[in-house]
Amino acid sequence: MAAPFARVLLSGVAANWPTRACWRGLSGGSAAAGPKWRLFGALCLQRPPRVSQEMSPEEKEMTELLQQVEMEKSLYSDHELRRFAEEERLRRKKDDDDAGQEIVLIQDVEDLWEQKFRKFNPAPRITEADKKNDRTSLNRKLDQNLLLLVKQKLGDQDIWLLPQTEWQEGETLRATAERALASLSGTHTEAKFLGNAPCGFYKYKFPKAAQTEDGMGAKVFFFKALLEGSHLPLASEKVDYVWVSKGELADYLKPKYHSQVARFLVDL
Repeated sequence: MAAPFARVLLSGVAANWPTRACWRGLSGGSAAAGPKWRLFGALCLQRPPRVSQEMSPEEKEMTELLQQVEMEKSLYSDHELRRFAEEERLRRKKDDDDAGQEIVLIQDVEDLWEQKFRKFNPAPRITEADKKNDRTSLNRKLDQNLLLLVKQKLGDQDIWLLPQTEWQEGETLRATAERALASLSGTHTEAKFLGNAPCGFYKYKFPKAAQTEDGMGAKVFFFKALLEGSHLPLASEKVDYVWVSKGELADYLKPKYHSQVARFLVDL
């Protein structure tokens, strides 16, 4: 009796299995079919600092202390050893002519070094672009990172943001960000992307009038890149752009967008 009962039980489960699987598929499909988002790849293009930042009083004091320790523990250079040897020969008066000639030669070299040092004038840290507050120039704020912002049309508004473009099927999000760069300056830009993973993320909903079945909003993935050239040639002169520091972003970006971008910007 046990065997027929088991067969009846299994046949009942098998008969009901397609129906249950169908209901689960329908319920799962309804849960998965949510609102669609349009994907965008954005470019976080930075110009690295060109000079080191000025040291604070504490840093200067520490640097002088370390230099003093290094001086006390360091060995004499060949030039110093040669000078000491000549001074010793002069004191002993063994060979006045040779010693005098040697000392004159060393003194001439040191005088030449001194003249070159006095003629050297370091370039000013404050450039003409800084004085004019020309934020389209890369030759400003030399001791800070600068970030590229462009004005793009979203809906019926022109908004400042990081360069972005919509993802196309078949490409990676990094390739989308690379295409955003190419749309600005062509293929001649010397820029190095830092990895294949996005460094930040931001999403926003479209106005109700602009929402469709294909997209109720946008998800933006940011990719960092460093500008390796001395300038960024733009493909179109009509593009509005600025190079700004982290502290100047709030002058251009919307508050929520700015808070997300500031998360992955680090000034070293």
